[in-house]
Amino acid sequence: MPKPIIRAATMADSSALAAIYNWYVDNTTISLDEEEISQVEMESRMCLDDETRPWLVMQEGGEVIGYACAALWKPRSAYRFTREVSIYLRPGATGQSYGKQLYSRLLDELRQMPVHMLVAAIALPNPASIKLHESLGFVQAGVLQEMGLKFGERLDVGYWQLRLEGGS
Repeated sequence: MPKPIIRAATMADSSALAAIYNWYVDNTTISLDEEEISQVEMESRMCLDDETRPWLVMQEGGEVIGYACAALWKPRSAYRFTREVSIYLRPGATGQSYGKQLYSRLLDELRQMPVHMLVAAIALPNPASIKLHESLGFVQAGVLQEMGLKFGERLDVGYWQLRLEGGS
């Protein structure tokens, strides 16, 4: 099997990204969406015209196996140097260091931008995601209790943050 490559996402990837994301929607409490999103919805989430919000895909053998992205944390102007980051891998692609490779590349790109703080929201429990984030330097900032209800289960959401050198 060829070594996976990491590249910038394009709108042509939106169907594959929606399929990866929708697996988590249907099968886990990792995503707090309760209904699958369409390709069009994924396209609307992808902000490819703002370099401070990169979307990256990992591809293996021509197939997209995961993605990592940065989004605005909040729309208010004082948050303009903060990004929320996320990562999703296709089932079967986890546990092979792909997540760390992909997320590391995203963080490297964000370090070159006017971004000061990264925030990751993690629906709990999710020990694999916590381990990944903490291995990359994120620290826990807090836990909001019972923020979501999915599959009849009340879910806490933890927040992890990573300070970058960019931004003002």
